Amino acid sequence: MRSRLMSLSRDPDLDGLELVVVPVTAFGQNCSILWDPGSRHAVVVDPGGDVPRLLHELASRDLTVDAILLTHGHLDHAGGADALRAELSGRQGAAVPVIGPDARDAFLLSDIAAQAARYGLEGMRDVTVDRFVTDNEILPLLGRSFEVRHVPGHTPGHVVFYDPRARFACVGDTLFRGSVGRTDFPYGDGPQLIKAITDRLLPLGDDVSILPGHGGLTTIGAERHGNPFLI
Repeated sequence: MRSRLMSLSRDPDLDGLELVVVPVTAFGQNCSILWDPGSRHAVVVDPGGDVPRLLHELASRDLTVDAILLTHGHLDHAGGADALRAELSGRQGAAVPVIGPDARDAFLLSDIAAQAARYGLEGMRDVTVDRFVTDNEILPLLGRSFEVRHVPGHTPGHVVFYDPRARFACVGDTLFRGSVGRTDFPYGDGPQLIKAITDRLLPLGDDVSILPGHGGLTTIGAERHGNPFLI
């Protein structure tokens, strides 16, 4: 990994892909830009906000965005998706789709502006995605095959995007370094989240690097053996 905007605990070998992590919004959410350095094509994962900054990061690397991916419907992960899609589609001259999460998060995506108003935040918009994803779906992007894994509990429709070739996953607000996602929402479910992490993430293998929605990079192995929520 040649460049990043946040300090990561371990630089993953992404087997030919490049990564930059851009913390966005007052929540310090990790928006990820992954790209193929040969083709300069990219995907953006969880653009929660600060769209001008994201556009600058993309333009400075001369990247063409093929898709915007959403792990779940919370405002800090999806609040900038609609504006980023519109800007990129205009600049690139072709529609840039917003893909994901699972349809069970549709109610959150349609409530982003109201969520933002409650926090006193501006510039976040509701988003109608181009399509939702389903568990075990394969997304052909950047010449790779990204696996979709449904990991509910933080939100009902939360998904994870996993690149088995790179042994790397963007896991949103499911599993963190030393912690797990919040479940104290009316729709949250703590036991469901732990079961989903155990069944859907831990089997990926201890060597898999994971980028959570907040904080630094970690690995499946580090969390399997040291995360107090999983021991």
